[in-house]
Amino acid sequence: MVTPESIKIDIEKGMQTSLVEVMGDGQHFDALIVSEEFAGMSRVQRQQRVNKALGDRMKGEIHALSMKTFTPQEWQEKQ
Repeated sequence: MVTPESIKIDIEKGMQTSLVEVMGDGQHFDALIVSEEFAGMSRVQRQQRVNKALGDRMKGEIHALSMKTFTPQEWQEKQ
């Protein structure tokens, strides 16, 4: 079974992040990802970058993942 913690670990392994939070019920997940890697990327490019970090899990294991992606500067402004 897919858990929020397993998704969080894979994102953290696959890219440099300063904050990752994942919530979900085993089927649908919501993720908050803050990474300097997102600087200069469009929203679609950011989601593609997270999908790359999750690899093959996005092709079958994870059915629904909603993402909010921010650079550290954007996240700081939201606080």
